[in-house]
Formats: sequence, structure tokens, C-alpha cells
Amino acid sequence: MIGFIVAGLIIGALARLIKPGKQNLSVIATLLLGLVGSVIGGTIANVLGTGDVFELNVLGFIVAVIASVLLIGVAEGLSGNRRSSVR
Repeated sequence: MIGFIVAGLIIGALARLIKPGKQNLSVIATLLLGLVGSVIGGTIANVLGTGDVFELNVLGFIVAVIASVLLIGVAEGLSGNRRSSVR
């Protein structure tokens, strides 16, 4: 479980480095998005037959980072909508 959290934090941090621009996300949000991205990556790797959902492999890691980048974009879009509607 601790390894899963550490992997989620690493994946989330990599996704933030890859995504251009400044993200207004906390460390907790980065961790959560990384965890969700790692589950998505593991699920896709499992469907493709390269490993288990919670098993760390190259394809799952790459897909997890891509999914996390997309999730960060969605989170930014949702937080941007909230800020613009308040103003």
C-alpha cells in the first residue's frame, strides 16, 4: 500500500512536469490524481495482458502518466470554471 502511494506521488509529479503551464494543485491533489492515473494505467495494462492492476510495469507506468496528465487538465478546467463563475 505504501508503494502504491509513493508510485502515485511520483506519477502525479511527473504528470505535473509534463503538463505545460502552472498548475494550482496541492500535493494532496497531485497524489490523488497520480493514484487515480496509476489505477487507470494498471487497468489498461491488465486488459492488454501485460500485468496486474497493482503490478508496476512499463506500459502501465506510461499509461498512468498519460492518464494523470489528462486528469490534471480536467482538474484545472473544473477549478477554472469555479473561479470564473465566482468572479
